Amino acid sequence: MTRRIVVVGAGYTGLAAAKLAARWTGARVTLINATDRFVERVRLHELVAGRRLRDLPLSDLLKGTGVELVVDRVTDIDAQARTLQLANSAREVGYDHLIYAVGSVAAVTSVPGAAEHAFSLASNDDALRLRQRLAESEVVAVVGGGLTGIEAAAELAEANPALKVRLIDKGELGAGLSQRGKKHLRRTFARLGVELRENAGVSEVRPDGLVLADGAHVAADTVVWTVGFRVPDLAERAGFAVDGSGRVIVDEEFRSISHPEVTAIGDAAAGRMRTGQELRMACATGLPSSQHAVRALADRLTGRQPRPLRFRYLNQCISLGRKDALVQFVHRDDTPREAVLTGRKAALYKEAIVRGTIIFERHPTIPTSL
Repeated sequence: MTRRIVVVGAGYTGLAAAKLAARWTGARVTLINATDRFVERVRLHELVAGRRLRDLPLSDLLKGTGVELVVDRVTDIDAQARTLQLANSAREVGYDHLIYAVGSVAAVTSVPGAAEHAFSLASNDDALRLRQRLAESEVVAVVGGGLTGIEAAAELAEANPALKVRLIDKGELGAGLSQRGKKHLRRTFARLGVELRENAGVSEVRPDGLVLADGAHVAADTVVWTVGFRVPDLAERAGFAVDGSGRVIVDEEFRSISHPEVTAIGDAAAGRMRTGQELRMACATGLPSSQHAVRALADRLTGRQPRPLRFRYLNQCISLGRKDALVQFVHRDDTPREAVLTGRKAALYKEAIVRGTIIFERHPTIPTSL
């Protein structure tokens, strides 16, 4: 009997996993996604700043693969019956093996007022709503000094010189970067006119801006919330073993430790290196891990022993507008080296990486750094 593999989520990891599963396993593969388009999430700050992103229909990206596309949202997983409930159909989708790649969404519930008054960059619709709002704004406060916040602040300041951009960070800007990397960030933000507020926690978001932990008010017409991401609670409600963030706890093959018929990849998986270090949410993790996970599943289905997980990080790439970027080279455990690449060369490097992700989605057998 032909096995049924169902993939939930068609982001960077899920789309690649579906295509690889169809190619490597001989199973009947179904891909379920809430929309019929692939979203270049790493470019959403560009969309907010006014750039037009390419249209990427999933049907085109799946052409010739044999993968069945179901455009719908999974609302529940019955782990015992191995079935999925859909939002817009009475149809139940059964599976023998589930690849769980639901990604992550903005964590806008951690601070009072954020859900009501802040805008996020977690989806294409979020980015379009924010772009529309910015057309009527004079001051924007970007909350969060991670990579998403840094890229958004730089992109908005470069694209809209008349817009006052403020970046609010609860810690030190670029805390995970080398000294050279931190210095370049500060020089860039000074050049772009981005106002920095460091070591400033946010206690409330209001229609007219932010209230900081020390009681100070930061005025803003628009607040952009980039402080962390959370994962959907599908796995937790299904009874899968999850960590404190709701991510599926997996072994070296990215199988759920409680439900081995489930493979979890991408942001919704809590994977670790052999050293115990947690793998971060990033394309740099998701793309190679999707290859490893599906190859391990294919090996199991044919009675072969999967290869052990070998993983290393190479760099972190941060766009700083269209003409500048920062490439922070890292050790295999993701700690920063002192070496960086900056300026126009770094911008071209980052653009090549981003374009490469789409090439990978079209041809996911391309070797990665895993």
